[in-house]
This record gives sequence, C-alpha cells and structure tokens, in this order.
Amino acid sequence: AQVLAESGGGSVQAGGALRLSCRAAGYILDNMGWFRQAPGKEREGVVALDRDGRTTYAESVAGRFTISKENVKNTLYLQMSSVKPEDTAMYYCAASKYGGMLWLPRLSSRRYDSWGQGTQVTVSS
Repeated sequence: AQVLAESGGGSVQAGGALRLSCRAAGYILDNMGWFRQAPGKEREGVVALDRDGRTTYAESVAGRFTISKENVKNTLYLQMSSVKPEDTAMYYCAASKYGGMLWLPRLSSRRYDSWGQGTQVTVSS
C-alpha cells in the first residue's frame, strides 16, 4: 500500500526546534512537499523538494525550516528551528505520485495528488 505517514509533531516553545518525519511507503521521494493549515485558514505550502533536489521555501519559513530526505528509509523530514507561535498548524506531507500537475507552482497544493493525515504542531509564546 502507498501511504504517507507524518510524525514528530507536538508542543514546543517559541524559539525552539522540532523535526517532522514523513514515512513514504510505496513512493519514490521525488516531487514532495510540506504544507500546513491553521484553524480557519487555507492550506499553505511550506517547502517543496523537486526530483532534481531543488528546494522552494515559503518566505515565512525561509532560513528557519529545512527539508531533507533519506532515501534508504524512504522518509522525508522537515527540520523546524526558531519556531514562532504563527507556525502553529497541522502539518501535512504531500507527494506528486502521478506527476500530472507538475506545471503548477511548487507550493501550490494542487500540484500534489497524495497526502498524509497530518501531524499537529503547537508553538507557545
């Protein structure tokens, strides 16, 4: 079965760090992304990782968050540092399994056709 399973969320104080993981069973780690959605807000792109290794970060997280992957473990990571209360959201891992929408912007949710269930991150001030 092909499954995207996020983990690593939790509560952290502002200025702290957290690492999210996304186990991508049955996927090749090409064209992946992390998204987040806060209550009452639309889902927004956090960072995208292309097949060729190119990364695209949202301005709000650039310099604080880092995406990486470990092919041997088929796992995608999001290292979050210097977190802020506004980073509080449900974080989702996304993949473009079929590659049919890769012409869309890298941080557009419509670019991706597979999603995990999400992991909650709460940052307190």
